[in-house]
Amino acid sequence: AKNLILAGVKSVTLHDEGAVELWDLSSNFVFSESDVGKNRALASVQKLQELNNAVIISTLTTKLTKEQLSDFQAVVFTDISFEKAIEFNDYCHNHQPPISFIKAEVRGLFGSIFCDFGPEFTVVDVDGEDPHTGIIASISNDNPALVSCVDDERLEFQDGDLVVFSEVHGMTELNDGKPRKIKNAKPYSFTLEEDTTQFGTYIKGGIVTQVKQPKVLNFKPLRDAIKDPGDFLLSDFSKFDRPPLLHLAFQALDKFVSDLGRFPVAGSEGDANKLISIAGNMNESLGDGRLEDINPKLLRQFAFGSRAVLNPMAAMFGGIVGQEVVKACSGKFHPVFQFFYFDSVESLPTEPVDPSDFRPLNSRYDAQISVFGSKLQKKLEDAKAFIVGSGALGCEFLKNIALMGVSCGNQGKLTITDDDVIEKSNLSRQFLFRDWNIGQAKSTVAASAAASINPCLKIEALQNRVGPETENVFDDTFWENLTVVINALDNVNARLYVDQRCLYFQKPLLESGTLGAKCNTQMVIPHLTENYGASRDPPEKQAPMCTVHSFPHNIDHCLTWARSEFEGLLEKTPAELIYTFPEDAATSTGAPFWSAPKRFPHPLQFSTADPSHLQFVMAASILRAETFGIQIPDWVKHPQMLAEAVDKVTVPDFQPKKDAKIVTDEKATTLSTASIDDAGVINELIFKLELCTKKLPQGFKMKPIQFEKDDDTNYHMDLIAGLANMRARNYSIPEVDKLKAKFIAGRIIPAIATSTAMATGLVCLELYKALDGGHKVEDYRNTFANLALPLFSMAEPVPPKVIKHGDMSWTVWDR
Repeated sequence: AKNLILAGVKSVTLHDEGAVELWDLSSNFVFSESDVGKNRALASVQKLQELNNAVIISTLTTKLTKEQLSDFQAVVFTDISFEKAIEFNDYCHNHQPPISFIKAEVRGLFGSIFCDFGPEFTVVDVDGEDPHTGIIASISNDNPALVSCVDDERLEFQDGDLVVFSEVHGMTELNDGKPRKIKNAKPYSFTLEEDTTQFGTYIKGGIVTQVKQPKVLNFKPLRDAIKDPGDFLLSDFSKFDRPPLLHLAFQALDKFVSDLGRFPVAGSEGDANKLISIAGNMNESLGDGRLEDINPKLLRQFAFGSRAVLNPMAAMFGGIVGQEVVKACSGKFHPVFQFFYFDSVESLPTEPVDPSDFRPLNSRYDAQISVFGSKLQKKLEDAKAFIVGSGALGCEFLKNIALMGVSCGNQGKLTITDDDVIEKSNLSRQFLFRDWNIGQAKSTVAASAAASINPCLKIEALQNRVGPETENVFDDTFWENLTVVINALDNVNARLYVDQRCLYFQKPLLESGTLGAKCNTQMVIPHLTENYGASRDPPEKQAPMCTVHSFPHNIDHCLTWARSEFEGLLEKTPAELIYTFPEDAATSTGAPFWSAPKRFPHPLQFSTADPSHLQFVMAASILRAETFGIQIPDWVKHPQMLAEAVDKVTVPDFQPKKDAKIVTDEKATTLSTASIDDAGVINELIFKLELCTKKLPQGFKMKPIQFEKDDDTNYHMDLIAGLANMRARNYSIPEVDKLKAKFIAGRIIPAIATSTAMATGLVCLELYKALDGGHKVEDYRNTFANLALPLFSMAEPVPPKVIKHGDMSWTVWDR
């Protein structure tokens, strides 16, 4: 519910007939001890509503009927027998239009999801990626035609893709917007299934763009799918035989509960044996489809923890299921088709646990104790943890840690640090913050919110950036006393610094990151795994300086340019460029200068009749006035009055410079300084500044403006979007709206609550292992997941590289 409310669906209805028990406090962050005995749905409403006032949240607390489901687009059942689930699912599957049905269960360290979005469900966008594009270099007059593209970037097309052409000169027949099928897709060319022998001869230019195709999925109802589940969605290739076994185990547990009216008791061998016996009988009845080994040891672990809902499992499955509901409502991204099973039995303690250790202690951690035992619970409570960052990941980690009881004992302590303050755009996923917290320190607000989830949490919030400059705060004693470090950062340099500290002080580091629907987790365990810095991503591709400045060919280049211009307008006009390189200019080899990917520019004729010209002048003039402390009259913000004033401005005619230097070197990504006489430039600047100061009033101070993307009234984004779109118009590049401009120029990393919840849930399943100690490298898991596909790829971490010299050998962890 939390993830859906943050996502901003129209309405959410919570149905629950049960009352809050102390047991529920292990996994549910909206309940406190004062809620025990209240209806669970009613106890949740107020705190959930605070997350997003735009979502209508209502409750149902009486027995649910099938007919009540007709009001909803999607329904999620989390605690329901197979018999009732089949009855509700049949109703949803046959309803017109079909109601998307999701059944999700978390039983200790085991979880399952079943999705049925109806007999014919259309996925509009299967992966959420932008359509691939290419810049055309040549097209042959053949049957089939060969299309070659410039070798700046590899093509991402696949055989069978549909593409459309635009801006082709010569062979204009291809500019009709009709999707065409391609084959023989190679890195820089493909074949077009089209006879172009009668078409015009290709001259120059052209963009080819992939057309994304919808996909229709035929879901089976639960009553059929349970007998014939088809292919399971795998998460861990080392457990490729696990999903069919868990498919059987969840059915066996359902029969156990319906026969006995209760779940198996943690530590009860009798109950475990009964579940194993039910599973065995069910398996035998499957005939040829039966499993060779029902793995009694795994079923015993399943039985012991089956009543518990663990917080990390709830966070992970809440993320996955939340995204499935969004898919059902929007048709964006590919749904789970149809069963997904997951387990993390490796999180269990390595030493055998005495059955008495599972007994409830009448505490908020009883559900967790029923899975791991009270000894591991004590280790969690006494941990000294350090969370670096208090943004989207940090908020989720704090919630998980408070519910798990980490650092909640007398010996425990949790330190969290973040030097940032809360902005409005954070509220869509950083769920511990509210509207009234905007402008306050993230770590302080998050720490008090976590303490309200669990008052026993021993937490200290700091506002320091972790880096070499704060080693007086985070000194040797601080690092030596830590048990575990959890990164919740958003940049690589900070991650590398924390990694070096953990390497030096031999501390486990739990690392994670998200990008839109994608997330990854990496475990850094002393002596067992490689450190974070041992493997590096390739550097981010930078647009060459000449592309950004003089030859842009997509909106990103325009916005990169506009963003840099925001700091200081020093740029060549297209007229200067045309003067230096006319349309028929040739390179030193005689090839046309203006060939793909370069686009020939067109100078804009300013007109107050063009709203975008006027909007740009308004934003630029207001911001310039601000920097000089000039009073801004109201008429500047009225287009008609502004137009009248602008029309009176006399602009001198453009005179191209004879010696203008224009960067054309593709390899230059920054301005070269080698050829500049620094002392001469500085002296000239000082001379000019002294002349300026004589003209300014006494005590005058300019007011520099710092770029702020989130304030829609400050004209910053109006200037950048206006400048970028005028730039795009120069080069005949499609323009974008202010929101898209904000996304690129503000360098906004796409972030959603669902993938964040999933990443932190996965990390906290590893936290059990790190704090227990004694686990081998093969017990740990690194994960890459993409909720859009959906794809889950888990693997054991890479061990550290062993360096050998003579008869000695060591790793980076050795001292």
